[in-house]
Parts: sequence; C-alpha cells; structure tokens
Amino acid sequence: MTEVTSAEVRREAGAESAPPEASPPRTTLPPRPAPLRQRQPRPLSIIRLGDVLAMAGAFFAALTTTGLLWQEISPFSGILGYVIMTWVLFVLYYAILMSFDENRPTVRDRVAAVIAQSLGALVFIALVFVIFYTFVKGWSALRHLNFFTHDATKGGPLNPLTEGGALHAVVGTLFELGIAMAIAVPFGILAAVFMNEVPGPYSRFVRTVVDAMTAMPDVLAGLFIYATLIVAFGWGFSGRAAGIALAITALPIVCRASDVVLRLVPGGLKEASYALGSGQWRTVWHVTLPTARSGLATAVILGAARAVGETAPVLICAGVTNYMNVNPNSGPMMSLPLMAFTDYSTGQNVMIARGFGAAAILLVVVLALFVTARRIGGRGPGQLTPGQQRRRAVASRRDLARFERHASAAQARQELS
Repeated sequence: MTEVTSAEVRREAGAESAPPEASPPRTTLPPRPAPLRQRQPRPLSIIRLGDVLAMAGAFFAALTTTGLLWQEISPFSGILGYVIMTWVLFVLYYAILMSFDENRPTVRDRVAAVIAQSLGALVFIALVFVIFYTFVKGWSALRHLNFFTHDATKGGPLNPLTEGGALHAVVGTLFELGIAMAIAVPFGILAAVFMNEVPGPYSRFVRTVVDAMTAMPDVLAGLFIYATLIVAFGWGFSGRAAGIALAITALPIVCRASDVVLRLVPGGLKEASYALGSGQWRTVWHVTLPTARSGLATAVILGAARAVGETAPVLICAGVTNYMNVNPNSGPMMSLPLMAFTDYSTGQNVMIARGFGAAAILLVVVLALFVTARRIGGRGPGQLTPGQQRRRAVASRRDLARFERHASAAQARQELS
C-alpha cells in the first residue's frame, strides 16, 4: 500500500474544490500608427551626376534652339540677344529636366541655385574678359621697359613704343589718390560714427546729405574745386586740387559703406563696455571700430576704387601734361585714367597701345591697393599681428616683473615688522 503524504492530500483536495480556470478576456487594441520618419534636409549644395547631366543637356538644347531661332525660323540677329535667349531657354529646359525626378520644392531650389550661379559665372567671365582684353591690347607697350621708367615727353603719335612711357601718370595717380584718401577716409569714418553714435535730427540730416552726394556726378566736384580753389583762391592747376576733387567723390562712398558696417556691430559688445565703466568715445575706439575693422577696410577699398578711376575731376583741376611732376602743389599733373582717355582719343595705333598699357597699370595699382587694405583691415576682432603679439608678450613680462617686485617688497616689509 502506497504511503500518501499530507501535502499531496491537500493539493488534491484543493484541486477538486477549485472552480475551473476562466479564460482571459479578449481585448481589441487600436492599431498603433507607424513612427513618423524624420525629415532630412535637402542637400542643396551637393552637385550630383544627374545635376551635371541635366545642366549639360539643358545647355546644348538651349544652344541649338537659339541657333534655329536666329538662323532658320525668325529674323533675329545680334550676339547680345542670342546670349540672353540662350540663357532663358537653358533655365527653362533645366527646370523641365529636373521636374522628371524631383518634387516641386527641390525643383524651385535647384532652378534658383542655377540662376544665381549662372549670373555669377557671367559676371566673372565678363571681368576676366575685360582684364584679358586690356592686357592683350596694351602688351605691345607693356613689354618695353621704358614704358615704366620714362614719362611721355617723347611719347608722341609719331614716336615708336620704344620711346616714352607712363611713369608721370603713375606718380600723379599715387599723389592724387593719396591726397584724396587722406581726406576721405578719416572724415568719412568720423561721419559714419557720428551718424551711429549720436542719433537725432542733425544725424538724419547728415545721412540725407551723404545719400544725395553718393549720386552726385563727378564732374560737379571738379567744377566746384575749379571755381573755388583754382579761380577764387588762385591755386592754379595742381595735383592737390585734383586730389581734393577726388576726395569729394570718394567721401560719400566711404561714409555710406562705413555707416552700414557700423550698424552691424552687436549692441551687446557696446553695452558690456559701458557696464565696465568705459565712456562712449573710448567704447567706439576700443570696441566698435576694431570689431568693424574688416568692413571698414572694404569701405576704404570702395572709396579708393571710385576715386582712382575718375577722369573728369583730374582733367578740370590738374590739366594734362606729358612731363614728370612730383610737386602736387603746383603745375599740371597727369593720372593713369586721364592718360588712357587722352591717348585712346587720338585714334593712332601707337597711342591706343599706350592708352591700354596705362589702363593695365591702373588695374595692377587697384589690385595692389586692394591687397594692402585687406592685409591691414582683414583681421577679425581679437586677431593680432605678429608685431602686436610680440608687444603684448613684452608688456606681459614687464607686468610680471613689476608684480614680483611688489610681492618681494611686501614680504620684506612683513619680515621687518
């Protein structure tokens, strides 16, 4: 007989008395929506193979369509209209090709990018063409050393290119531009600071006058200086009078561009300077102007480019000469744009070559001024030149030595006491 334990008896008794196990209730859960896919930004700056093929196809299709319009279908003519029509058809064909594979926002973005980039490429090509054409036309004069070392005393239309040069025009341009920028830069930046730091009706009046002077014809500046300084005060034709006339033309450009740049300086920087106890003009000198240094350099470049290419003020105030004049206070003085104008106006091939050579030298002078201005003012806020870093290190060592002397003197006094 099998022995049964008490635990088994209790388990069997509980199983007999327990009700049957009920099945779990059936519930219906709502369908869970699929997780939303995170939207990725469209890569607008990446050039894919499809974009390149679409641009090439659109360009060749526009070229052939315009050729048919200009030669077979319609009586159109002219290279300018041909280029404009080709560009319009290129944009249209590119939009059609992109619409086959992309959605509407992407097509709009791609078309806008192509329009902006094609216009930028057109401006760049025009600039390169002007520079290349100028150097090619003036190369027959530029290849002779005498063009850079002699004046135009022997540079007549009957003399060969091995005689005469443009040194007198280069010297006159540098003198006149130096006088103009010495007047226009400080006064223009000072006026811009005044318009930004001293608000009121007078600053608004000054801004209105500056805006009006920006659109003033340059010949009026030359006539004003001629009527006042040359006729009324008896100065006579001189490079100084021409430099002052050029300063009048460059002053509103420097002032307007500097005003725009100074408006972009964050107000928090000036407020922090005021909170540390600095005055208004100390804040302007040590915070506002250093922060806007690169923009002010651009303003100076714009003013110099406006002044260096002027012809009418120099012709009215300085006259025309073929001789070297290194005294800007008396006597006529030539400039590079005036030499290019007068030599080209003669119609002689030799003089035309000299005129284009003077224009090429003028391009080099403008480039040199641009590089110099960027080197001086192209640094950002807080960036120091190597010389400034060396002076900062010397000042730090001097301050450290002074602190150590004070500390040793204080320790000696403490030991004596």
